[in-house]
Amino acid sequence: MLKTDLSRRSLLKAGAAGLAAAALPAGLARAQGSVVIGAVYVGPRADFGWNQAHAVAMDIIKGVSGVSVIEEENVPETDAVAQTMESMINLDGANVILGTSFGYFDPFMVDLAAKYPDVQFRHAAPLWSADTHPANLGSYFCYLNQAHFVNGVAAGLSSASGKIGFVAAKPIPSVLSNINSVLLGARSVNPNATVQLIFTGDWSMPVREAEAANALVDAGCDVITCHVDGPKVVIETAEGRGVKSCGHNASQAELAPSGFITGAEYKWETIYRLYADAFAAGEPLPNVVVGGYHNDMVRNTPFGAGATPEAIAAAEAAIEALKAGKPIYVGPLSDNEGNLVIEGEKDNYDPELDGMNYLLEGVVGSIT
Repeated sequence: MLKTDLSRRSLLKAGAAGLAAAALPAGLARAQGSVVIGAVYVGPRADFGWNQAHAVAMDIIKGVSGVSVIEEENVPETDAVAQTMESMINLDGANVILGTSFGYFDPFMVDLAAKYPDVQFRHAAPLWSADTHPANLGSYFCYLNQAHFVNGVAAGLSSASGKIGFVAAKPIPSVLSNINSVLLGARSVNPNATVQLIFTGDWSMPVREAEAANALVDAGCDVITCHVDGPKVVIETAEGRGVKSCGHNASQAELAPSGFITGAEYKWETIYRLYADAFAAGEPLPNVVVGGYHNDMVRNTPFGAGATPEAIAAAEAAIEALKAGKPIYVGPLSDNEGNLVIEGEKDNYDPELDGMNYLLEGVVGSIT
């Protein structure tokens, strides 16, 4: 296992990377016969959220024979990420580079993939196109809304008021899908359930997240959930106010020993193991990998003290149904302005759902 704590950007500035690159111009050649994965995070590994979800998966992959992992955290979506990735290739011999933040993709990973054709680059969002991007670049993505649907089922049967509060970052399709999936999960067991929504405006706004969680509790919500990068503040605020909570991205169970119900978690290790196995076998890496419950790419956090026995039973049944392909979105469904938005049944991976731009009837809030 390799783990580099020294900033690679600092080494590059000092010229060390240039020397290393001259001695070993191809990272793949240096790492011949082994898999060296370089993973780059935009925030800290232990953020109880997006970055931690990737880091937990990396910790699992480190135990795979023949696989080494190098990581760097707190890398902004600037030229810094290109410097970090190049040093992983030239200094550490990385032959698979994983970029885990949305803004890493274009231009940074697109340009690097063209510059290093023998290195495989994969990015954690569905942005790669065979028509416009290098063939050694690709995308992977987990449909976390399926686990949020299970959150909704458990929340619907764990709430006394039937009012679920949702703190969200931005009104983009993946966030809207999670919000609407929580509603549909809750209404599958409690037809009168509602989701009350507050947007904070950005992915990491701890003060606004705390204010939003408090406002939702004040409005009568007795379960709080969220879609922000690091849900720590939201979950701790809910616990401090004596209400229940559902998590997002990674496990936040230890933050809410009294009120945690369950949480929607990515299972990135399924994809990272697939990459490592394929590379070690000399097989081409798939350019696009997507999935959900049916192919073991999402999960729900083990149930906490806030989950009722009825909620646990219903949530477990919902998980099995999702694994079998039961659709979440079954029309007719209207948005919260009265417009019909889904007429029939939609497969959970229907591309139409990727462009979701509405809040369903039952969500109290606005995307404008």
